[in-house]
Amino acid sequence: MSPTTTKTEPLGAVRERVLATLRQDIIAGRLGPGERLVERELAERFGVSRVPVREAIRALVAEGFVLFESARRTVVRRLTPTDVKELFELREALEVYAAGLAAARVTPESLAELRELLAEAATATTEGDGEAITDINTRFHDRILAMAGNSLLISVMEPVDGRLRWLTRQNEEWPQLLSEHRELYEAIASGDPDRARAHALGHVRANYRSTVRHLFGTEPDETG
Repeated sequence: MSPTTTKTEPLGAVRERVLATLRQDIIAGRLGPGERLVERELAERFGVSRVPVREAIRALVAEGFVLFESARRTVVRRLTPTDVKELFELREALEVYAAGLAAARVTPESLAELRELLAEAATATTEGDGEAITDINTRFHDRILAMAGNSLLISVMEPVDGRLRWLTRQNEEWPQLLSEHRELYEAIASGDPDRARAHALGHVRANYRSTVRHLFGTEPDETG
C-alpha cells in the first residue's frame, strides 16, 4: 500500500516537514550537488503521499537549492562561481549594513546572547561538528540582524537565508571563522558603527575566499 499523510497532520504541515528536512539535508551535505530527488523514493522515506513531496521540491526550486534538469529529473543544484559571487555580493551589502545598525543599537542583553553563541561555537569548533557550527553561526548572524532592529532588512534576507547557510557550510576553516566572529562581536560591542561595518566587511570577504577555495580550488577576486 502506498504511503499517505496521516489524518491528524494537515497537508501543509507535512509539506513543511518534508521541505525543512530536505533543505537541511542539502545544507549539511547529506544530499550532494547533482544528486537526484525522486518523488516516489522520498514519499516512501517520509511515509507520505507524493503530493507534499512534490510541493516541497517545487519550494526548493524556488529557493535555489534544486533544479529541474528535465520533466522527469530533479537534482540538487551545483553552485557555479557566479552563483557564489552574487550571493556574497548580496550578503556583503546587507550584513555590513546590519552590523553598523547593531553597533548603534547594542544593549547588554543582546551582547550576552552573542557571547553565549560564541561559547557554543567554540565547543562545536573544538569537537569539529560542522553541522552544529553552521547552525550556531546562522543564529549568530540572525541575532545581529535582530539587533539591527530593521524589519525590512530581515524580510529582504529571508528568501536567501537558506542558500547563505548552504554557503557557510562550505567554509571548513572553522577556527578562523570563530576568530572572525569574536572580532565582529568586539566591534559591535564597542558601539562604533564604522568599526562594526569594517569588521563585517572583512568577515564576509574572508568567508567568500574560503568558500571559493573549498568549492572550486581557486582564489577569487574580491566581491564589490
